[in-house]
Amino acid sequence: MEYQLVYQLFPRSFGITDEVRAVISCFEKNYEQIKSPDNNLSSDGVLRVISDDLEMLNFKVEKSKASIDKIKVPVLFSINNKIDKFFDADAVSADGKIVIEVEAGRAYRNNQFLKDIFQACMMPNVEYLVIAVRNHYHNSDDFKSIFQFLETLYISGRLQLPLKGIVLIGY
Repeated sequence: MEYQLVYQLFPRSFGITDEVRAVISCFEKNYEQIKSPDNNLSSDGVLRVISDDLEMLNFKVEKSKASIDKIKVPVLFSINNKIDKFFDADAVSADGKIVIEVEAGRAYRNNQFLKDIFQACMMPNVEYLVIAVRNHYHNSDDFKSIFQFLETLYISGRLQLPLKGIVLIGY
């Protein structure tokens, strides 16, 4: 079976902005290097492949798992504007409106995508969350599984998220 890069914006009732389109282009441009199942890159490996292109779009990108290299997005503040709580992100646009999370093996099976959604919803300025997942992982299609979950979330209307949209990318 031949896989290809796929993406979907949720909710499906409006189109993709130019800024989000530019992020998707970073994945498209590097697809041959990151595609599953041909390449068995970790999420950090995929992020390294696309990082130069994201930085050209003025994104801050996590360089390593070392504390100094992480992208910390504040979510709670205390007296004198001291940061009480933050969440790490793989990449964040300069204006803080787009957060990118790249997942590999644990995106669906370990519900990492749900944690990504929760954390993005807690980030005060975030409008769009981009979650990139494998099309193929151990005989399952993470993109398809998460697509069905997000489709149900948005169609049911029972839970309103504070985001303008979630972009799911399958690589």
